[in-house]
Amino acid sequence: MTTTDLREQGTHIKYGKGRNALIRAVVDVVAEQGLDALSYRKVAERAGVNNTLILHHFGTKEALLEAATSWVVEQSRSFADQILESAGKGGFAKAFTDMVAADPNLQLFQYYMTLAVHRSPELMRISAGLYGSYVNDVQHFLAHFGHNADRAAARAVAATLDGLVLQQLTVSSQAEVMSSIQTLLDVLDRG
Repeated sequence: MTTTDLREQGTHIKYGKGRNALIRAVVDVVAEQGLDALSYRKVAERAGVNNTLILHHFGTKEALLEAATSWVVEQSRSFADQILESAGKGGFAKAFTDMVAADPNLQLFQYYMTLAVHRSPELMRISAGLYGSYVNDVQHFLAHFGHNADRAAARAVAATLDGLVLQQLTVSSQAEVMSSIQTLLDVLDRG
């Protein structure tokens, strides 16, 4: 349940949940309105908390973005672990595209963060960590299924999946992306 769902139901978010509500609100505000629209007021309003909690928990906008990025990575890793455990290689394409469809804001937030690096070099470290973690996860995935798991191969597969996620969010259907991921897996099997 999102913070928006809680607010619509009239549920007040308790103080102990304020930090997580703020992080989720950052992801949603950035995903829906862009990084330039991010403000303490919008985040606090979206989270249903007092905006003084932002300074209390994070101190700066960069710290807030870093916490949100770390949270997104944790969410994605949790999904990846579930995919490896439950879907295995045969169901990977469907499970992966289902993950994107289930919470597109997680993916959109990451794209905004990556694009912001061009205009804001101080975000480079955060974005580089984001992509570094995904390359590590892909290395693990490749090794798990017996493929070449060197860093270059992992980066190539991660970049391909990244592009397919962007296509699913914008110009392609989930079925088209699922088919493309399956083709990628078939190519890896032949490799």
